Amino acid sequence: MSAPQATRTTALHAGAWWLWALGLATAASRTTNPLLLGLLVGVAGYVVAVRRTDAPWARSYGAFVKLGLVVIAIRLVFGVVLGTPVPGTHTLFTLPEVPLPDWAQGVRLGGRVTAEGMLFTLYEGLKLATLLICVGAANALASPARLLKSLPGALYEAGVAVVVAMTFAPNLVADVQRLRAARRLRGRPDRGFKALLQVGLPVLEGALERSVALAAAMDARGYGRSAQVPRAVRHTTSALTLGGLLGICAGTYGLLGGTGGGYGLPLLLGGLAAALGGLWLGGRRSVRTRYRPERWGPRACLVAGSGIAVAAAMIWASAYAPAALHPPAVPLTAPVLPLWPAAAVLLGLLPAIVAPAPPPAVASASASASAHEESVKHGKQRKYETYEKLETYEKHERHENERHKKEPTQ
Repeated sequence: MSAPQATRTTALHAGAWWLWALGLATAASRTTNPLLLGLLVGVAGYVVAVRRTDAPWARSYGAFVKLGLVVIAIRLVFGVVLGTPVPGTHTLFTLPEVPLPDWAQGVRLGGRVTAEGMLFTLYEGLKLATLLICVGAANALASPARLLKSLPGALYEAGVAVVVAMTFAPNLVADVQRLRAARRLRGRPDRGFKALLQVGLPVLEGALERSVALAAAMDARGYGRSAQVPRAVRHTTSALTLGGLLGICAGTYGLLGGTGGGYGLPLLLGGLAAALGGLWLGGRRSVRTRYRPERWGPRACLVAGSGIAVAAAMIWASAYAPAALHPPAVPLTAPVLPLWPAAAVLLGLLPAIVAPAPPPAVASASASASAHEESVKHGKQRKYETYEKLETYEKHERHENERHKKEPTQ
């Protein structure tokens, strides 16, 4: 199945991208194997590279990667200063230890830093960084506006708040890039602490302007209004939604935990049914209509299914082969790439094949350049035609004036 060109009607559903990314993030939460985590990052990065568009939110993936590196560095610093629960025999260096009171037992500042403790800290930092990168992939691939259109009516108000929060990082990155480019055009430095301080105020001003414009747009569109429904329906909706969400949380905890496999799945299914019923009843209060509703097609099912398959395979592998997904830090051993979990992670590359391809940047640039040349050509042609008309008019005026001078006056 060849991927078509992404247009307004063939673009992939935003929820499919989020399900795919959350599936990869779930798989990353089940392992500390650096080879599997690196493979997950590579899968997410490749799909983003071949399927993201030129929209402003698509530029946020690099910022999430840098944030992941910062998280790893902070986790290592905490491991050096505060220590780790992993005992080790290979001492790297020793810091001066600060004595703490008796009520702070189990916590230390300074002391011996071992290679085993640093390896354990690195594995945990890689897991956190991979989770952030998977979320960044969803931000770079899914349009926040299209995701908001896909939410049920009962979640519209909460969805607006969530979408605004999710678009904060992409808009911030776009503003910083725009201001840095403007500083480079003016011959000013765009790197360093001083340049960062000078860019910070315009970025804050742009954020405030966007918030004011967003508030005006929401007010003009009647944000927050609802239809009148009976009190019994409201109470039933609240009970079903709250009970369903609690059931989903308890069922998910039971499935992810090692001891709740028996009751996890029934609770999860019951919670989903109750939550869907509550959302359906809550949608009756919404008076909002949809223009061109988002369609969930076969390609969206394949993309979302690939992420869910990766998560399910990793959960199964963590239950039956935990040693392969969690390499020990004591003793020091090189991690080994398990075959079947690695093959399951490669299922996450399916969106790079079935998802609609974005329009190529070269083609769009050449098209815009040709359109510009065509407009310039037509402008010059209109200018020449105007000049010719003006010259013809002036010739006609001169001819009339000469004729009037030659005629005898009556």
